[in-house]
Amino acid sequence: MRITFACYESLSIIHGGPRVQMLRTKAELEALGTDVRLLNPWEPLRADETGPVHLFSANLGTFHLASVFHQYRIPFVTSSIFFTRHSPLVIRATLAVNAAAKRFRTGIWTNYEFTRQICDWSRIVSPNTDAEARLIADGMGIPRSRIETVPNGVDERFRHGDPALFRKTYGMERYILSVGHIGPERKNALNLIRALKRIDHPAVIIGQVTDSAYARRCLDEAKEAKHILIIPGLANDSEMLASAYAGASVFALPSLFETPGIAALEAGLAGANIVITPHGGTKEYFLDMAEYVEPGDPEGIRRGIEKALERGRGTALQQHIGREYLWNRVAEKTLAMYRKAFE
Repeated sequence: MRITFACYESLSIIHGGPRVQMLRTKAELEALGTDVRLLNPWEPLRADETGPVHLFSANLGTFHLASVFHQYRIPFVTSSIFFTRHSPLVIRATLAVNAAAKRFRTGIWTNYEFTRQICDWSRIVSPNTDAEARLIADGMGIPRSRIETVPNGVDERFRHGDPALFRKTYGMERYILSVGHIGPERKNALNLIRALKRIDHPAVIIGQVTDSAYARRCLDEAKEAKHILIIPGLANDSEMLASAYAGASVFALPSLFETPGIAALEAGLAGANIVITPHGGTKEYFLDMAEYVEPGDPEGIRRGIEKALERGRGTALQQHIGREYLWNRVAEKTLAMYRKAFE
């Protein structure tokens, strides 16, 4: 089978989870004998010669691309990478208001409408969690027969990271770790930093820092605590990142929501205890083996981290992630989804 991967153009700048998801899925599908190509806008793509397309992300950034696939009858599936803390009822109501407004004036769109339309054009929609699947089915009216949950994955190499490199470079061990962009408010770095300031324990935040007022507030807060170290973002395939996971006692990701947070899977596979948001389907992955904290409550985040520190590192979560969420397992489920959609 030949498949073309496509995503929004800013992927190469932002990096982050969708990029990791695409490239690791590509590598594992190729290991299974699938011919995977990355869409290059500078090379011709003939509708009558190309195979089907796997589109990653259903939002404004991919809408025009999806509309062209639909117009030229290029079959595609979509990894929706969509979540909101609004209920399906709110989504339905928003879409209804949007539809009513269009009767009086064209060109009125909401973010939900972009997502709904892309999903409607797709042969199959592939969310990362069942919680995301419910939003798409119950909120956007996409038939459940066209929704196949395929989980996010994690690279086996994070199970075998060596903490020595990070320890030698930064002189730290058994620290609290967080990995994620500093700037997007969804990642909730400010409340995490406020919680870490109240914990007398070394902490490390690894993440690309955006130029925004929110990011500057995060950095200003962190400067007030000498035990918090901020390291600019590391590439997902870097040895230093694997070493950072291996040396951490606790990994914290109290975002507004995660689906489920690839970094948390990586840290869990490395053996760290996980403290994470309950929103976005995280409980489907981490079950009762993580501490769940409300993102809007810095004091609750602090308590969750301290509880995870007291527990000490274990192996139950590590073994669970290794059984269920390695990228080769994800690729097998992805390939089964392609067969259902295109054969």
